[in-house]
Amino acid sequence: MDHEKNGSVLAPMLGTVVRVAVTEGAEVRSGQQLVVLESMKMEHVVAAPHAGVVARVAVAEGDTVRRDQRLLDVTEAEVREETGPEDAGADVGAVRADLDEVRQRHAAGQDEHRPEAVAKRHAAGRRTARENIAALCDEGTFLEYGPLVVAAQRQRRSLEDLIERTPADGLVGGLAGINGSQCAVLAYDATVLAGTQGAYNHLKKDRLFDVAARQKLPVVLYAEGGGGRPGDVDVPTVSGLQVMAFHLFAKLSGHVPLVGIAAGRCFAGNAALLGCCDVVIATRESSIGMGGPAMIEGGGLGSYEPGEVGPIDVQAPNGVVDIVVEDETEATDVAKRYLSYFQGGLADWSVDDQRLLRSVVPENRVRVYDARAVIDTLADTGSVLELRRDFGEGIITALVRIEGRPYGLIANNPAHLGGAIDAEGADKASRFMQLCDAHGLPIVSLCDTPGFMVGPDAERTATVRHVSRMFVTGANLSVPLCVVVLRKAYGLGAMAMAGGSLTVPLATVSWPTGELGGMGLEGAVKLGFRKELDAVSDPAERQELFDQMVAMAYEHGKALNAASLFELDDVIDPADTRRWITTTLAGPPRERDREPGDRRPFIDTW
Repeated sequence: MDHEKNGSVLAPMLGTVVRVAVTEGAEVRSGQQLVVLESMKMEHVVAAPHAGVVARVAVAEGDTVRRDQRLLDVTEAEVREETGPEDAGADVGAVRADLDEVRQRHAAGQDEHRPEAVAKRHAAGRRTARENIAALCDEGTFLEYGPLVVAAQRQRRSLEDLIERTPADGLVGGLAGINGSQCAVLAYDATVLAGTQGAYNHLKKDRLFDVAARQKLPVVLYAEGGGGRPGDVDVPTVSGLQVMAFHLFAKLSGHVPLVGIAAGRCFAGNAALLGCCDVVIATRESSIGMGGPAMIEGGGLGSYEPGEVGPIDVQAPNGVVDIVVEDETEATDVAKRYLSYFQGGLADWSVDDQRLLRSVVPENRVRVYDARAVIDTLADTGSVLELRRDFGEGIITALVRIEGRPYGLIANNPAHLGGAIDAEGADKASRFMQLCDAHGLPIVSLCDTPGFMVGPDAERTATVRHVSRMFVTGANLSVPLCVVVLRKAYGLGAMAMAGGSLTVPLATVSWPTGELGGMGLEGAVKLGFRKELDAVSDPAERQELFDQMVAMAYEHGKALNAASLFELDDVIDPADTRRWITTTLAGPPRERDREPGDRRPFIDTW
């Protein structure tokens, strides 16, 4: 509504006059302040609708006026234009007291304002939480959540002390770009109460995990720290078991990539979060355990130094740690590289001469070769990132690129048990297939196995259950699979490498060195022709007969013969392997034969 009528300026609302800024006879410019009204505890400025002279002031300070009540009269006229304070443009460089206070509080938590804590960290050969985040994130993209939070200890410490010594409550977290894609990033700050889990940093985790779930953002967690913090007295609690962080983080599994990094000591709650991650990257000097020295001693289990609890020479061979690195710098670089496989293809790539693959598998069918040399040659140059290298040595699991496109790759390792799949290898392969399946990476399987490991010692490791995980996982993959038989493809182990059957993959091809059978040739001959062999009394003649039978079995089981019966899609030149992979795995992952919306619920932590 127009609040001027016949030269009178009217009240725009019900309110109280708290200021009359002009007097009768005064010249006013258009937009100049005339009256200030207070309504519902808010002040509203009534300005001059045009230039002129104040003919009459009809109200005084303290008056209560109704909407549309006359406040004063302004006769329209030309007036001399003068620039007053209210006409001056805002000083964009000015910092008001309230903004200055906010700036100071933010600055208090930055590394440059904590020189002693930073110096101590550097003296230990480590980076601060903020330095790690700065190195991880694309420049200028980190948006921090909860930087002004302090520890919940105001009942026992001054606010000034908490601001100085417990910035961000020991957890720096927020959103940022990594390799050009948005992610959630959290880093425990070991300079704040030993990186323990405080009441408010639990809430910060809850907040960021919820945002990550809603926005489908990958999460990177620097997990160094000592677990729960008993000294937060501001928040009344008996057990603290109602916190949601562990539930919310675990619920992200299978939905978004989860990357965990450990350096130094990582115990209790911090280690529990680390163990939920898809991949665990840890430095050589890290110690990872579900309880630190204090908890162990408190439980009457002995006294230990932190370095004795879950050192890397324990946690890498047992499969807890996926990638071992030298320091936090390398850990951060590896985390960025790991995430890149789930962020799309690369336009620029190079590759070794693929003709090298023709000679990597020896003509001598029982001679061991380096399976990693096959992978390094087959994949784009420098694109292989191996996971769990020190665990389950019979299976190699790696993220690779071929023509810039990311794939998961599993391969038998003939240098360990001849490539036989034991319990650890089956667990490793199964979990890796789940990882690829959850995040949409097609899988390349390089098969060279005599089958599952057998024997009394193998059965003591629960092999029956462990190796069957490969069948269950392979049968429920939604991502496509391509199998390349490098040499041996025998028995149930070969079927497991192919998702359960040679017909499950979109393509099953073999190199010329391939040989297939229901079991290893030597074992098949011994079992199938025992009576004939036992009938030969001379050991030399018996061995000659055995060798002849094995040679006949090899001719029967060689890849060319299997392909003639269409048990393989083709026997190929090894130099042509990449074309088979990129062509057959070029399309989107096939849909599972399940109810609409159903998906892999999580990635098994083991």
